[in-house]
Amino acid sequence: MNVSKPHILVVDDQPNVLVTYRLILQQQGYEVSAAISSEEARNTLQRGVDLLLCDLSLEKQQSGFDVIHFGRTLDPKLQAVLLTGYASVEANERAEQENIPVLFKPIDIQQLLQMIADLLRKNDESREAHGH
Repeated sequence: MNVSKPHILVVDDQPNVLVTYRLILQQQGYEVSAAISSEEARNTLQRGVDLLLCDLSLEKQQSGFDVIHFGRTLDPKLQAVLLTGYASVEANERAEQENIPVLFKPIDIQQLLQMIADLLRKNDESREAHGH
């Protein structure tokens, strides 16, 4: 029986952060893609992922919100987490309105892994409820 591993896309403009997340998540048994820009993230999202972990601040013209919106136009049920070192009140309120959990850097790895597990479980339950 071949159960496919959940596929997680991590988007951050710092290469060392990407390497760290990729190693940790692969050790947990996830398939991991990493993107250092919103353009790379869009290319990966078009191929389909189960979960998106995205830094809030990317390029000047693009934020984590833009990447998450793009992903959700492709898959309206896409689960996403916003990662940030600092989020303004506006960013926090927007994330809450758009049902996007926020984790603050430095990220607590146990908290991150628990959130990923919870969101992927929601994904599974949602797909089962809709017969996918």
